[in-house]
Amino acid sequence: MRVVSGFLKGQKLEFLKSIDTRPLRDFVKENIFNVINHSNLIEVKLDDAVVLDLYSGVGSFGIECISRGVKTSTFVENDNKVLAILKKNLNNLKIEKKSEVFSGKIISFLNKNRNKYEIIFFDPPFAEKIFIDEMRIIQDSLIYKKKHLIIIHREINSKDDLDKILNIILIKKYGRSKVIFGTFS
Repeated sequence: MRVVSGFLKGQKLEFLKSIDTRPLRDFVKENIFNVINHSNLIEVKLDDAVVLDLYSGVGSFGIECISRGVKTSTFVENDNKVLAILKKNLNNLKIEKKSEVFSGKIISFLNKNRNKYEIIFFDPPFAEKIFIDEMRIIQDSLIYKKKHLIIIHREINSKDDLDKILNIILIKKYGRSKVIFGTFS
């Protein structure tokens, strides 16, 4: 696993080798950023954006965002083993000043958060469904800016009822992964 582009391009990221974790593959990550940067359907630009990386794992998405020029990335992770690797990655890359790490459940983070974000990335475990409730809370709490982008990484065969929450802009499929791009109404 590595940083695909930007000032950290080629830097390796440590990750947890476990059947319980599923790192965001470099190919999928690269394609997500191709959509963000080149699709006429996406209004948000990376330059100086504020990013929220939920279910962040070892930080692959948020670190890639920092490497590509966002203002800050906030990482929310509940697993202490994975959290230790995330912090090590941020320290090794010397990007702690552009990042904030929250240890705990997303609901706890949302109760304390006062920031607004342009990009919110969800990468829950593929069997996880609680993220839909978390999306509703985020939508109600208005922690996103007027021009924003919601990105959800799911298993290709997942059947998530997102139509009532998101204005889906685009769905892309890459191997076992499905990436949903949308906005809140």
